[in-house]
Amino acid sequence: MRILLTAALVAAGVLVGAAVPAVSGFVRGLLAAAGLPPALHTFAAGPGPASPGEPRHEAGGGHDHDKAAAPKAGAGHAHGAHEPSEAEGAEGHVTMTAEQIENQDIKVAKAEGGLLSRHILVPGTITPDTDRIARVPVRVVGTVSEMRKRLGDDVRKGDVVAVLDSREVADAKSEYLTAMVQSDLQKVNFERQQRLLASAAASQAAFDNAKAVFQENQLRVDLARQKLSALGLNAAEVAAAQKRDEATPNASTLRQYELRAPISGRIVERKVDVGTAVGKEGDPADVYTVADLSTVWIELAVPTSDLDEVREGARVTVNRGGRSVQGKVVFVSPLLNADTRSARVVVSLPNQDMAWRPGTYVTAEVETETDRVPVRVTKAALQTVEGKRVVFVRTDEGFEKREVELGRADDDAYEVVSGLRAGEDIAVANTFLLKAELGKSEAGHDH
Repeated sequence: MRILLTAALVAAGVLVGAAVPAVSGFVRGLLAAAGLPPALHTFAAGPGPASPGEPRHEAGGGHDHDKAAAPKAGAGHAHGAHEPSEAEGAEGHVTMTAEQIENQDIKVAKAEGGLLSRHILVPGTITPDTDRIARVPVRVVGTVSEMRKRLGDDVRKGDVVAVLDSREVADAKSEYLTAMVQSDLQKVNFERQQRLLASAAASQAAFDNAKAVFQENQLRVDLARQKLSALGLNAAEVAAAQKRDEATPNASTLRQYELRAPISGRIVERKVDVGTAVGKEGDPADVYTVADLSTVWIELAVPTSDLDEVREGARVTVNRGGRSVQGKVVFVSPLLNADTRSARVVVSLPNQDMAWRPGTYVTAEVETETDRVPVRVTKAALQTVEGKRVVFVRTDEGFEKREVELGRADDDAYEVVSGLRAGEDIAVANTFLLKAELGKSEAGHDH
């Protein structure tokens, strides 16, 4: 009977302890007086008062003890939620100040129309422009007495570059000077006979004879002057030199023959030395080679498969050592080389700094076709985001990602068919930095 009474008290204590925690101390006293084990004391005590920071279950809630408490209304983002920073901006935008853009060396330029050019690559060799190379010829038989220029010296057209000692020249000068003296004497005699004939002091036969001799000497002067001209000598200069020689008889210039530069340029070759005999068969025919290398040629050998695409006047670009120079095609040969089955193509190339040396091998980009497009962007301005081609358009806050549709292309740029208007400012250099910033921003929104 006592056992039944004890069980009833335990059950009642548990129920009361669960409903009214305040009486659990009294129940534990009764259980202890009845001699029950301490484990039942704890069970009968029910849930104790909630410690600070622990969720408290309401009576009759029936919730699982392992279930997380529901968030309170108005609590905002859950723990760990990402809030976008000011630098990341809205989706598809990169927020940057003008100072940040400058520090990261992101270049901005306007989208504009332009030309798309296609070309072929052709190997070639730098050669002198044949219109700008000349030799200093020897026109008379003689011996070299002076060489006034060294290799590499700059010369101007008409400069004396060498002097010959020539008996042939001395004979030609003497013939002219003698004919001039005889002509002067015969002129005086003719004028005297003319005056005598007018005063009837001389016969007509004497006058006719004086006239004939004078005219004959005039013919000799003309022939001697032409001979000097054929040797490249000026008759007036020869006569003036003769008068100077009369004042300094020990420094005669009668045998001297000056060789002059035919063009302005640079001495690139010296053929003879002082004392060399020239002018005869087997002797050197020239003493110097002068070249104007401010413009050079590129000799190209274009195969027949590409020949139809090459036209005279086409633009040609040559790159070497980080330098890029543009020239143009000046000649396309109508003949093919029988051995190589290629045609000779000549390109004129400016060479003001003398960097392009004849004999250098180069690869030339020969323009074959050009197309004008309304909007053209360089390849450096384009990036691929999620499989789509985009550009970054400048905004007041930074940059906006803009998807574009591309059309035709060349080696450097694309045509933009849609997505971008001419005149809009876009990033054209270091755009990969904007792509990286955009990736971080979108990753933050997805977190």
